Amino acid sequence: MKVYYNPKLKELARKLRKNMTLAEVLLWNQLKRKKMRGYDFHRQKPIDKYIVDFFCSKLKLIIEIDGETHIYKGNEDVKRQQRLESLGFHFLRFADIDVKKSMIDVLTSIENWIEEWEK
Repeated sequence: MKVYYNPKLKELARKLRKNMTLAEVLLWNQLKRKKMRGYDFHRQKPIDKYIVDFFCSKLKLIIEIDGETHIYKGNEDVKRQQRLESLGFHFLRFADIDVKKSMIDVLTSIENWIEEWEK
């Protein structure tokens, strides 16, 4: 699947990869190197006019971690998600605190979603 993006986002995505939040680092450690059921995930991936936290092309799956900054971006997040879903992508969202305190539950949710997708 070819993922189109605004080339101007490439440098910003690099900066975000170098400055990930603790929750992003923790989840990335569980997703990288095909640790999640053999699927290849990327971090801070430009898609369309956005940069998503994690992305698996084969699954068309976007995983977002919502921290404190998302409290004030509710409407923006909804519009962003609707736009990306209209392009055929699927979303999983997790709260920053859940990644930090309940990683097992987060990983189980991702695995359950993948199992349903594989059916």
